[in-house]
Amino acid sequence: MRDPAKYLPRFLCAAALMLAAAIALNYVVDPLQLFRPARLFAAMYSQDPRTQDAGLIRSQPFDTAFMGTSLGVHYRQSDIDRHLGVRSLKLAFAGATSKEQKFVLDAAMERHPGRVLWQMDDWIFRDSTDVDAENSYLPANLYRRNAKGIASYLFSGSMARESLWIALRSFPPLEPMIARLPTGVIFRFAIADVDDINALHRSFDVAGFYNAKNALAAFHRATDPANRALIATGYDYDAMVRNLERDAIGLIAANPEVKFDIFFPPYSILHFAAMRDASPSTLKIVTDFSAYATPRLLQFSNVTLHDFREASEITHDLNNYGDLVHHSPATDVKVLGMLAAKKYQVDRAAPLASLERLKAQIAAYRVEH
Repeated sequence: MRDPAKYLPRFLCAAALMLAAAIALNYVVDPLQLFRPARLFAAMYSQDPRTQDAGLIRSQPFDTAFMGTSLGVHYRQSDIDRHLGVRSLKLAFAGATSKEQKFVLDAAMERHPGRVLWQMDDWIFRDSTDVDAENSYLPANLYRRNAKGIASYLFSGSMARESLWIALRSFPPLEPMIARLPTGVIFRFAIADVDDINALHRSFDVAGFYNAKNALAAFHRATDPANRALIATGYDYDAMVRNLERDAIGLIAANPEVKFDIFFPPYSILHFAAMRDASPSTLKIVTDFSAYATPRLLQFSNVTLHDFREASEITHDLNNYGDLVHHSPATDVKVLGMLAAKKYQVDRAAPLASLERLKAQIAAYRVEH
């Protein structure tokens, strides 16, 4: 009988060689472009912004950082650049909390942008776990580029698979065959143009998703007695004020040389009507928080604020929405145009005027059934 122990050194050597090969492949290809912009191999990007942003911050040239949630994640950098005359970097990600946003923007500040364009809403200021918590979806150490983060990146088998995929794509004879392999599940780094990250595909059925029928259906679901408790989820006035002060105010105060263009997105009027009809106490938290946050933000000379929640030409046209809050790509472009034209900019001398106009709209609006 053969002695298996004598094969152990060979096995360990083989394992060490495979690990070394994976580390070398990850370092040379660098799928996230965490160490350097892509040069040897064509740049590829993933649809996971919580991870991808760590590399974008290091590899992309930009003078404006764009931050937001799922309401901002479909904006195209090219549209931002064209309307505002900047070179932007989109860092928005769905479900983002203010704690996550501040952490990512802190990393972006190391590149010294002159401007931050921030799609800000009340729900980002809900209480949330720390970015270093076990259940956090944000790979915090990749942003820090500390030993733990770099090791997790270089030693990653899944990242080695992506590295191999990117390397093989870079050889012209192999590119057509490799490009036909399934992406999204097996290979995550499948986007060749940074402008396409989390942007809706050109063939997406916009009219089939964003229409009054879907928006009204979402309203009726939200106001159904069985679902009404969900409307209040995450809305705690004291927590929201505390998180605003720590995250937004803390970041703005620490970067007086940076211009912060903040905008409240154009939620559909149905969003507020649902609160009014199903959870008036939640609506009061929203308006009380706005009454606190708006003048507080405008205390800083490096802040401008736009409140598109009162833009009735958008918010009352339900064909702009796929649900109560998420609006169409055409609305993204309208918002950028209004930012450039300084429409709905909040007056420092009357910071609560836009809120009062919004409250009047909410009170007067009647839902079509």
